[in-house]
Parts: sequence; structure tokens; C-alpha cells
Amino acid sequence: MENIDKLEYLIKILTEENDIDGKKYLLSEDFEKFYIGGNKRAGTRIRKIMQRIRSAAQDVRTDIQEYKKNI
Repeated sequence: MENIDKLEYLIKILTEENDIDGKKYLLSEDFEKFYIGGNKRAGTRIRKIMQRIRSAAQDVRTDIQEYKKNI
């Protein structure tokens, strides 16, 4: 995956629908459902989406380290 693709993937996770167990969810809507409505299932979905963000961010961090070694 190209570096710019990784950036676009991170943006997509944050702004577009995420597929969890065959259903589509928006991170912003789940934040509202969890923090305002107290929906515990929305909290679980947020954690799953945050794990995707964490994984993608780690890939970017690794790429940056490799790139810095070659400068």
C-alpha cells in the first residue's frame, strides 16, 4: 500500500461508514449514541473502529521509521 493510500485509509475510517459484522456504522454517530445516549453496543463498535485506526497508524509509524533510515 502506498503512503498516500494509508493516509486516505485513515481518513476513510474516521469519516466514512465502517463495516462491522456485516453492518455499516459511522464513527461520529456511534460516539453520539454512546456518550449522549448511553448505548453500550455503540461503545463496543467505537473500540473496534479505534483498533483499526491504531493498526493503520502503526503501519504509518513503521513506514516513517524505514524512510528516515534511508535519508
